[in-house]
Amino acid sequence: MSLESFLGDGLRSRNNAGVSVVGGSMCGIAGFVSKANIIEEPLVEAVRRVTDEMHLRGPDAEGIWAGNGVALGHRRLAILDLDARSNQPMASFERDYRIVFNGEIYNFRELRRELEADGAVFHTTSDTEVLLELFARQGERMLPKLRGMFAFAIWDARSRELFLARDPYGIKPLYYTQLSTGLLFASQVKALMASGMVSSKCETAGSAGFYLWGSVPEPWTLYRGVFALPAGCWMRVHAGAAEAPVCWSDIRTNWRHEGRKQSATEMQENVRQAVRESVRAHLVSDVPVSVFLSGGIDSGTIAGLAAELGAHVEGITIGFDEFSSLHEDEVPDAAAVAAHYGLAHHVRRISRAEFEQDIPRILDAMDQPSIDGVNTWFASKVAAEHGFKVVLSGLGGDELFYGYPMMRQLPREALLGRVLSSIPGARKLLKAPLAYLANGHGHPKLKGVAEYMGSIEGAYFLKRGLFLPQELPALIGSENAREGLERLGGSPPGMTKANAVNDAAGVCLLDSTHYLRNQLLRDSDWASMRHSLELRTPLVDAALLNAMKLIHTGFVDGAGKRMLAHSPLKPMPQAIIARPKSGFNVPMTQWLSEATDRRSWTSLPHLAAPGTPWTRRWATVVGDAFIGIDQ
Repeated sequence: MSLESFLGDGLRSRNNAGVSVVGGSMCGIAGFVSKANIIEEPLVEAVRRVTDEMHLRGPDAEGIWAGNGVALGHRRLAILDLDARSNQPMASFERDYRIVFNGEIYNFRELRRELEADGAVFHTTSDTEVLLELFARQGERMLPKLRGMFAFAIWDARSRELFLARDPYGIKPLYYTQLSTGLLFASQVKALMASGMVSSKCETAGSAGFYLWGSVPEPWTLYRGVFALPAGCWMRVHAGAAEAPVCWSDIRTNWRHEGRKQSATEMQENVRQAVRESVRAHLVSDVPVSVFLSGGIDSGTIAGLAAELGAHVEGITIGFDEFSSLHEDEVPDAAAVAAHYGLAHHVRRISRAEFEQDIPRILDAMDQPSIDGVNTWFASKVAAEHGFKVVLSGLGGDELFYGYPMMRQLPREALLGRVLSSIPGARKLLKAPLAYLANGHGHPKLKGVAEYMGSIEGAYFLKRGLFLPQELPALIGSENAREGLERLGGSPPGMTKANAVNDAAGVCLLDSTHYLRNQLLRDSDWASMRHSLELRTPLVDAALLNAMKLIHTGFVDGAGKRMLAHSPLKPMPQAIIARPKSGFNVPMTQWLSEATDRRSWTSLPHLAAPGTPWTRRWATVVGDAFIGIDQ
């Protein structure tokens, strides 16, 4: 099917049929806790449907277990202890606890040694059994000891309680819905819908949030009554009823610490040791490991440290003919990094024709609507083609080491906004000229400057946001827009105050808890797991973040990324360090321009204007595929 036809009748037929809930991907967990003390066969079958929906998340094994009032399901992608003895749901030795777990605990061997010294006996070499034993001994107090990415559920047969928990960054997803008969949870929203027990009634905060931000802000989803367990939170479910989530780790606190004065040499060594340790931890695997290798500092540093640590990793790079000989083409620099560190390197070109062919698969795999993830989809596809089950990604380096240009730009813009907004009548005077510049000039968000100038949160929304609140009625209807904005809350909508040590740190905080959490990490999950690939993020690591909290204010003006690039004993090539940032780009502007120019934008004529950002056009494609549910 061509992109043009998909943008036309093909998409409308999807819209009329409602949201497609076919898809799934790596370790997937699911379960139902009944309000009664029994679990009838139809409920077990519902959990089986949820689990089956996630078969590509875990093609190596599947398991269903039912007890008094509970059913647990699991799909496994075997990374550690490949033996069937580590399949899940897994029971504790006394059989009082059962666990389903998605993710990796990178420090499980250290934790295991501590437990063995205290008398624990293990029957597998997996991290899952360590997690289960820790919980049996310490309950939720064990959470701060875990280094890794995780979402898990543990059933306590004695108290008839289910315990759910999620890692501090929110790398691994976990969704739940409270029903009249009990609580249903899973690793994917689409898997919950496959149960046949969940209403498809639209959550207006989710649809409004998608068009405002390009992704659905946590804890909302597209469906009324379906929520994400917030990152860094745990929650108990007793007698089939969920208690309020409890925050056990809030990453925002790390950007609220005053920096500690250190010499450049001391800072460099601290960065080197902390990043090296994170890469070492993320290499734990019983299967071969690859790395998404771009032409940038983040992935190059990971590759360099992995080589330094003696690991055999291979680079995966995607390229595009549209970028050939342009700055955006990362293939030559990626090849240079691979040669610099002696890595085997796999490069594959992705064409517009392949993109068009994969659009239905991309939208099917996408668990919640997003304007991102296409780049990770293709990189994951290539890694899977080469037989890999684990890949390291440089995701998160810019958020931690102040790498985006906006870490410098937005504080200046916020300061200018504060000055202008202090002038009586300035906001009113600015509205007309800004509206004129916004109309037909490819800068539609200029209309929001007068309203949002003067705060770091407002400056951030104007940078990262997709559509403005006043544009929502044309996208989802006036009543849905009004209700969605009301349910999202905040100004800008869906945001809380940064409250960081300074504005630059505030941008890092906001980017880590909005763009990184709601978009990049979530997209990395569905795009990689659909290819049965576990994506690991050494630069998105709570232990690393904690190690940087007293020196992060020294990362401004490019210093952080330079220190990151010099973390390997054999530093990154100077040409790569000095290269202007291009990002992990896909030629979406070129791929969408011809097709979207042919589409009729009768209800949204401004999207056909020359220079309209591709993100807005792609959002309408994604939105049409998803937001055709009951309003």
